[in-house]
Amino acid sequence: MLARRQLRVTIWNEYVHERREPSVQAIYPDGMHAPIAEGIRRELGDAVTVRIATLEEPEHGLTEAALAETDVLTWWGHAAHDQVADEVVERVHARVLDGMGIVVLHSGHYSKIFKRLMGTSCSLRWRSEEGGEREVIWTVNPAHPIAAGVPQPIVVAHDEMYGEYFDIPPPDELVFISSYEGGEVFRSGCCFYRGAGRLAYFSPGDQEFPVYHQPEIQRVIANCVAWCGGASQPNDGPSAREGNSKRNWYL
Repeated sequence: MLARRQLRVTIWNEYVHERREPSVQAIYPDGMHAPIAEGIRRELGDAVTVRIATLEEPEHGLTEAALAETDVLTWWGHAAHDQVADEVVERVHARVLDGMGIVVLHSGHYSKIFKRLMGTSCSLRWRSEEGGEREVIWTVNPAHPIAAGVPQPIVVAHDEMYGEYFDIPPPDELVFISSYEGGEVFRSGCCFYRGAGRLAYFSPGDQEFPVYHQPEIQRVIANCVAWCGGASQPNDGPSAREGNSKRNWYL
């Protein structure tokens, strides 16, 4: 899949829910970063190296030296957005403008770094019901590298609902739109260019559900990493254009 030197990937996870909430710990005993890393390694193989960074590390594991050795940063946060130091946010922001890619996941939409890069409130509608609800992720740009090798649609059996209006600038490239049982829709896969850097936002992945264990979701995240690192191959395969004939998405 990758066409250049090894991509150096840093997976950042605040790592709070998994350590304090038994329900989340049961789903992600090694942290949400573990299945995310597993999927990236499986899909991109020897073409990537992966390291983990968390909130409680000195400088949140995102020192100048660590970021200088990072080609793509993934970001998951929720309970501790306000605990991320402003100087670290500015450091990450500068690296993105200088060419580092960043993949922002799920509730990272309200992180300091995403709001800094968007320049908007990044607010949205949401509904988190017990047991979640079905999310259907529709590919609307099948030729985009992020859509490579994923089914059309991707079905997540249980997830938190995110809905419009999502207060972000118009995406430079829109890859996925999600629909939910309640009738809501959401721009769930968005791409942006900031300075010399690339940003991908992918929304599926609430901590209460095993979404990051799902191979299709892992594939999308790996594709996001490759695209943000400028290492994607052109996507001219048929997978995202085959329609719905191969799965009963409506069941």
